[in-house]
Amino acid sequence: MAGVVAAGHPESAAAGATALREGGNAVDAAAGAVLASFAVESPLTGLGAGGYMIVHDRGETTLLDFFVAAPGLDGTPRTAELAPVTVVFDATTSQTFYVGPVSCAVPGTPAGLVEALRRFGSMPLAELAAPAIRLAREGSPVNHQQAYILEILEPIHARLPGTRELYAPEGRTLRAGETFRFEDLAVALERFAAEGVVPFYRGEVAAALSDFVIEGGGTLGRGDLAAYAAIEREPVHAAFRGTEVLTNPLPSAGGTLIAHSLETLERLGPTSDPEVLVAAMDAANEHRASLLGSTTHISVIDANGMCAAVTCSNGSGSGVLVPGTGVILNNMLGEEDLNPGGFHKIAAGRRVPSMMAPTVVLRDGEVVLAVGSAGSNRIRSAILQTVVRVVEQGMGPQEAIDAPRLHSEAGSVQAEPGIDGEALARIEARDVPVVRLPDRNLYFGGVQAVARDPATGTLSGGGDPRRGGAVAYA
Repeated sequence: MAGVVAAGHPESAAAGATALREGGNAVDAAAGAVLASFAVESPLTGLGAGGYMIVHDRGETTLLDFFVAAPGLDGTPRTAELAPVTVVFDATTSQTFYVGPVSCAVPGTPAGLVEALRRFGSMPLAELAAPAIRLAREGSPVNHQQAYILEILEPIHARLPGTRELYAPEGRTLRAGETFRFEDLAVALERFAAEGVVPFYRGEVAAALSDFVIEGGGTLGRGDLAAYAAIEREPVHAAFRGTEVLTNPLPSAGGTLIAHSLETLERLGPTSDPEVLVAAMDAANEHRASLLGSTTHISVIDANGMCAAVTCSNGSGSGVLVPGTGVILNNMLGEEDLNPGGFHKIAAGRRVPSMMAPTVVLRDGEVVLAVGSAGSNRIRSAILQTVVRVVEQGMGPQEAIDAPRLHSEAGSVQAEPGIDGEALARIEARDVPVVRLPDRNLYFGGVQAVARDPATGTLSGGGDPRRGGAVAYA
């Protein structure tokens, strides 16, 4: 076996597996899967998004930060306001997102992928981009999870020309089973494969992005794009049940909160039942003293034990598809969770904070798990519970991902069906409200994980059914 890939869509996972079969390593596979995700998970990610990748290879772990940055280095004044849009998840749950050109931060995914491949890859970018280009040009069927995402994000996509026609080519939002094509993205990916980052940060595409956003009242300047670069950071570490967990450090809050939760679990005892998990989550919430995050994650381990975990996000999406570029820009400047001090407060050039936390778990220096998740504020609880179930409870990655989840925040606990009812009753007895969801729900994240048995070298993976996740072997 050449390796295993877990991703948020079967075609994303398949593209990563293709890279492994063609002799690529884990980073090649991760990059190929990310590029494919731009075509089949475009509301969640793309050339206008940002992200992080953690790589473990031959005893060394590296974290690359290519998340979005706040614009404004050119001093361009903001001439419009964020546009509020209400997204309805079900009959009882909705959330307001803030979108439009004013919400667009400096994208990082083109720079991050090129830097990761420069440092760790072994295959040409053009080869890795080929499946993504084919998927964008020929199209692929919309699956049920993507159809739901298109449905709930329709108020954002319908606001402006571009995304309106892209996701509703016949005047209504695409439905499950119908074909989604993105020709402009195919052209953009061909340019990216041939020319790398230059067009997107200092060339024609960069100029088009900046001009369009500024015309719409935003502040994304050409200088912001030209100044952008991926940053290497030292991962944050936590000891847990005889393993070492490495994850995303500050300014991303998610990894730090996961590490704090794991350290709390170590102190509270040898087992992590629902009450103990809630206590650890609450401790993290205090330490830190929303609903769908349009995010996608990919995890890869190759036959040599090299692993890469990469999470990318477009926020809820800005609704801004810049004409002729194939780039749908993020709305990170309009995400309330990422702007706790208020909108338009982050200094120009600084990274926007995030909950995203690609994570690796080592035992005796060897990778046993690579994991990450979508899910906004639930990213940290989804990853935490997956790590606990694999490392402490001995589950395989798919079993751990399928298991019911809970999340504690703002003085209440949300729980999927299957969480121990007696434990939930004891939590309620402490005057903590418990919301019992009727079904497993994407509210609780979209975990994609791969694992390696250090004794046998056997590889396995798990894709989250809450997000249409999939696993592919090579």
